[in-house]
Amino acid sequence: MEEILAAPIVVIGRNEGERLRLCLAAALRQSSSVVYVDSDSIDGSPMLARSLGVEVLELDSPHTVARARHAGFQFLLHRNAGLHAVQFVDSDCELAEGWLALAEAELARRPEVGAVCGRRRERFADASIFVRLCDLEWDSPTGDVDYFGGDVLIRASAYSMAGGFNPDLITGEDPELAVRVRQKGWTIVRLPAEMTRHDSNMMRFGQWWRRTLRSGYAYAEGSWMHGLEPEHHWLRESLSIWFWGVVLPLSAAGAAFVRPEAALVILAGYPALILRIYVRMRRLGRARRDALLYAAFCVLGKFPMALGQIRFHLGMWSGRRTRRIDYKSA
Repeated sequence: MEEILAAPIVVIGRNEGERLRLCLAAALRQSSSVVYVDSDSIDGSPMLARSLGVEVLELDSPHTVARARHAGFQFLLHRNAGLHAVQFVDSDCELAEGWLALAEAELARRPEVGAVCGRRRERFADASIFVRLCDLEWDSPTGDVDYFGGDVLIRASAYSMAGGFNPDLITGEDPELAVRVRQKGWTIVRLPAEMTRHDSNMMRFGQWWRRTLRSGYAYAEGSWMHGLEPEHHWLRESLSIWFWGVVLPLSAAGAAFVRPEAALVILAGYPALILRIYVRMRRLGRARRDALLYAAFCVLGKFPMALGQIRFHLGMWSGRRTRRIDYKSA
């Protein structure tokens, strides 16, 4: 078993204020090497980080989450050619106590593992139904998995072999890197342990809509990049979005001019889909309220996701790609 090393931590953020303070304090309790990469904040975030003794990299526009993470990794690699692993954390998250040691032990125990993640939880899960939806979304299966999110411990060699985060991606950069990590022969593990506490602060329907639209954009770009490869990355999800978010409503609208009852039959597919998702969630042990909430918003989400897909493809065809989709300011 290889020696367990204290991994440095890369924190990325933009205008996170008090959430950044909590994030950096939690990171400093677990690692003596913390780097904060700031993406053009105007709230004094770089000054706050420096006051806590954290090294700071400041990026100007255009900035993406992927670019910030990659800059942090490159900074650490330049300073330490023998870099073993890096823990990435978003600045609206706090690392759970003991997480880093647990994740590093997993890397040491299994040399084939390239990345280790755990459970992300919402700090204020009952603040709104939209935050509750986030908390349900984070509850992913554990064990050997296909993807990781923004909070992850990555082996430096796996990161370098895969080419690191793609700085041109405005969203979906984490699963896209996970695809390339697995293509290089590495395994990804999600441990059944709490990794981070997240503060989405998503209190309004407009924020949920814009975040979901961003997800649709990510599915479109992911399937565009890797959908024709053997694993068909996000191709099935994108086809589902087009069917439920575009084809079915247009079919119902067309049928309504000929036979209104046919339109009702077509639209009955939506409650049927809600029921199917609800049953699946109940079988996974979710409470009735959570299962119904999740199922209903999964179906409603097909529409903003379809808009995200359309935005991506229009941008590709016109050469004017979207540079940022921020739900927190919505």
